[in-house]
Amino acid sequence: MSPKVRLVAFWVATAIFIAESFTGAGWDLLRIQYVRDTFDHLGLPYYLLTILGVWKLLGAVTIVVPGFPRLKEWAYAGMVLAYSGAAFCHMAVGDGPAAWTMPLFFALLSLVSWVLRPPSYRTARSARHHGLRATAPTKV
Repeated sequence: MSPKVRLVAFWVATAIFIAESFTGAGWDLLRIQYVRDTFDHLGLPYYLLTILGVWKLLGAVTIVVPGFPRLKEWAYAGMVLAYSGAAFCHMAVGDGPAAWTMPLFFALLSLVSWVLRPPSYRTARSARHHGLRATAPTKV
């Protein structure tokens, strides 16, 4: 894959899953009816909405702002856990693919974004491991 195609693919994947993350964070923090109904169906407490909303918001901001490559690693991990956790919650209560396909899609999209991330998004060690050169030294 050429560097230009890789960068475009990275930004497309990132834009889609970050838009979902910001939207989901807002819905969680506002506790809209759809989210409350989903949590009731899954048997989850509403206070979890505040926790998820805050962390999704912080994770999305961390991924899109320049710098902080080590923090970005944690943000990506959190996004994958949040979306895959949502998918598995739906599976655990017996919901069909209509309920868990989209959360699983966003978990995979998060992974695609992570794999395609440019050197400036990587820690120096990660960049060296992948044969890339980090654009700036990393201190964390």
